[in-house]
Amino acid sequence: MKRLIDLRSDTVTRPSPDMRKAIAEAKVGDDVLGDDPTIHRLQDRMAELTGKEAALFVPSGTMGNEIAIRVHIRPGDCVILDDRSHIYRFEAGSAGILSGAFMQPLPGDGGRLGPRTVADAIQTETLHTPGTRLVCLENTHNWGGGCIYPLEWMREIREITAERGIRVHLDGARLWNASVAAGIDIPTYSETADSVMMCLSKGLGAPVGSVLVGPRDFIDQARRFRKILGGAMRQAGILAAAGLYALDHNIDRLREDHEKAQALADGLARLPGLGVDRDLTQTNIVVVEVSPGPFSAPDLQRRMAERGILFLATGPDRLRLVTHLDVSDDDIETTVGAFRDLWRSAGGGETL
Repeated sequence: MKRLIDLRSDTVTRPSPDMRKAIAEAKVGDDVLGDDPTIHRLQDRMAELTGKEAALFVPSGTMGNEIAIRVHIRPGDCVILDDRSHIYRFEAGSAGILSGAFMQPLPGDGGRLGPRTVADAIQTETLHTPGTRLVCLENTHNWGGGCIYPLEWMREIREITAERGIRVHLDGARLWNASVAAGIDIPTYSETADSVMMCLSKGLGAPVGSVLVGPRDFIDQARRFRKILGGAMRQAGILAAAGLYALDHNIDRLREDHEKAQALADGLARLPGLGVDRDLTQTNIVVVEVSPGPFSAPDLQRRMAERGILFLATGPDRLRLVTHLDVSDDDIETTVGAFRDLWRSAGGGETL
């Protein structure tokens, strides 16, 4: 069977043999009863890594984000966030359903809200208007093509919100990528937010799980809402063991994914009809704009899938390709070559 090159997302990674061994050998208990030792190890490790007081293991990043919103706000409170953020676009309206949040989406730069934009949007609660209770940031920004949030912007937003008694939650699903690419440690990013959610199941390659971190009283409340949402698990240490393995072995290697994304961006940018902003290819996500011509983005997705290369058309003229630990240098060359061959078959060529 022909090997697939799967560039749809970094969520498609599969646990390595050594990670599977760690899973098989994990010591477990009952996490709901509070006695799973591997869960405790992971949560303590994540609290230490982020510089927060406590941590909570959750099944998914979406659950982590939505628990954070539920703890931070009251029904009817205003939540400021980018209009292309994962919380706003890709969490099935959970914040409104589960927390009664009034979402105030704002246009950002590559998904990143500037401090002045946030300051101007803050509302004071009155008889007629909801008050702003929470600001949500995303780093790196998924829909923005893996862009890194400028640290100074995050610090300024933290200062603006702190003066007004407004909380900040950071969707750090790919914060590991931002840290490795920017050379900024995780605690430095974490101190710009009251709570942070970080995924283990994307670039780090664990099969399941994310971690929510914050003050101890926040995590105590988060644990109760995790139970309400059905996210409390029993012998979950087998999943936490994969996360611990990922923390030990898969963080520094993220720079390899970033290098592969740059190589992919460089190769595709040489083809007529494909536009890649290489300055925005900062981590492991490559966004390609497809000009009017022989192929639409969905056409390219279908035709390349027939060649065993998978990625996503995120619009009629937009592609997203994501590198990860299961993608090799040869896979990148094969992908660029397949695009080139397809373009030539349509009468195009390669620009130098």
